[in-house]
Amino acid sequence: MSARSPFLPDVAGDQAQAARLLDWVGMARIALPLRIGGSDGAEVTVAASADIGVNLVDADARGIHMSRLYLHLQDALSSEVLSRASLQRVLQDCIASQRGLADRVQLTLRYAQLLRRPALASAHSGWKSYPVGIDAVLDADGLELTLSLAVEYSSTCPASAALSRQLNAARFADDFAGASPDVDAVHDWLASPRGLAATPHAQRSRADVRFVLAGNVDGFPVLDLVDALEHALATPVQTAVKREDEQAFASLNAENLMFCEDAARRVAAVLTTDPRVARFDATVSHFESLHAHDAVARVRG
Repeated sequence: MSARSPFLPDVAGDQAQAARLLDWVGMARIALPLRIGGSDGAEVTVAASADIGVNLVDADARGIHMSRLYLHLQDALSSEVLSRASLQRVLQDCIASQRGLADRVQLTLRYAQLLRRPALASAHSGWKSYPVGIDAVLDADGLELTLSLAVEYSSTCPASAALSRQLNAARFADDFAGASPDVDAVHDWLASPRGLAATPHAQRSRADVRFVLAGNVDGFPVLDLVDALEHALATPVQTAVKREDEQAFASLNAENLMFCEDAARRVAAVLTTDPRVARFDATVSHFESLHAHDAVARVRG
C-alpha cells in the first residue's frame, strides 16, 4: 500500500444492488471457550461453537459488520461466567456495533457438559457427556433464553413384557402340569434356563428437550434439569457397571415399562411443575430393537 492510500477499502458500505431487508446475517460454527458455572459454585471452561447473526434493517446496506460480532464474542464469553446478565450485555454490544444496521440479534451456543454419575448399586462412578445448546435472542421485546438438553435412557416395551410373561406362565404350566410344587421347586425352576421362556425387547432411547427459561433465571441449571429428567424417566443409561449394577438396572427396567407415549408424559409432568421453565418442547425417541423404524412422541407445555 502506497503512502497515497492510507485507508483500506470497505465495500460492505456500498449500496446493495438489489435492495432488500434480511432476517439473519452472521457466522456459524465459531470456535470459542465458554466459562460455565456449576451448582456447587465451581467454574469450568469448555470448548464450544457459536452461531451469531443479526437482522439487516437497512435494505440499501450491502452488508453488516461481521468482524465486530466475532470480536465481541471472543472477548466477552471467555472473560466471565455465562449467565443471563452476561449474555444480555454481549448481545446489546453486538447490536450497538452495527450502528443502526440491526435491531435484533440471535446467538446459539453448543457444548458438551461432562457430569460424573454414580453407579446404581456399587461404589463406582463414571463420566457421561450431555449435549447442551443455548439460544439467546435479543430484540425490542427483550431477551429470551432457550436451553436444550438431551438425555439417554432405556425403554422396555410393555406389550413385549406382557407377551413374555404369558409364555413364561405357559411354560410353567407345562412343566408342572399335575404337580403341586413347593416353594423350593418353584424357586429352582425360576432360577434355571427353563424359567425364562421369553424376554421383552428394550432399546436405548433419547429425550431431546428445549426449555424457554423464566425471566428470573440468571444461570443455566443444566445439572438440576438433567437430574429431574433422569429421575422422571427412571432408567438413564449408565457409566460404570458391575454385576450388581446391571442387576439393579434390569430391576428398574421391569419397574418402568414404557411406550414412547409414557416417556413423553413423564417428561412433561416433571417440567410442567418446574418454575424455572416458562415453556418446553420435548421429543422422545425409542430406537426400536424390534422394528426397523423408531417410535417417537412429542409434547409441549
